[in-house]
Amino acid sequence: MAKDPVCGMEVDEKTAAGKSEYKGKTYYFCAPGCKQAFDKDPEKYLGASSEESGHHDHH
Repeated sequence: MAKDPVCGMEVDEKTAAGKSEYKGKTYYFCAPGCKQAFDKDPEKYLGASSEESGHHDHH
């Protein structure tokens, strides 16, 4: 099982709705919307704390 970096859900790699590669690592997603959000701004979901970014995107 992999963890969706956007929403935190556990995702089965075989049945994931999507996957993306970033900096040599593969990430799996529970839904196409999570993949799109990650692809748009991967650093937002990987390691960068919300305190560092200084702003939040609310849709």
